[in-house]
Amino acid sequence: VQLQASGGGLVQPGGSLRLSCAASGSIFSINAAGWYRQAPGKQRESVAGLTRSGSTDYADSVKGRFTISRDNTKNTVYLQMNSLKPEDTAVYYCNVRGVTSRWATFDSWGQGTQVTVSS
Repeated sequence: VQLQASGGGLVQPGGSLRLSCAASGSIFSINAAGWYRQAPGKQRESVAGLTRSGSTDYADSVKGRFTISRDNTKNTVYLQMNSLKPEDTAVYYCNVRGVTSRWATFDSWGQGTQVTVSS
């Protein structure tokens, strides 16, 4: 299963972006998905997570500003980011875990998309 992340870019503080992560391949089900980010000189950190049942969790730093969601018909996971701050600047990665149509589990990562928040 391959993931294609998109939607990053340059935005001013207070602005919004929506990241997309499209999964392709023989997918039977997606069990969990998440967005992570890595800023220069820092370790990768979890930003938001979504379970198969629809439960979500967020890093304290993005609660109330970011929303993770999915479109099951498109096997796509989204991260809506509002009220962006300069400290949100990072490369954002998506992760999807699930089961293929051949009943094998997968744990895939997207290639990363750059988000830069600057005036």
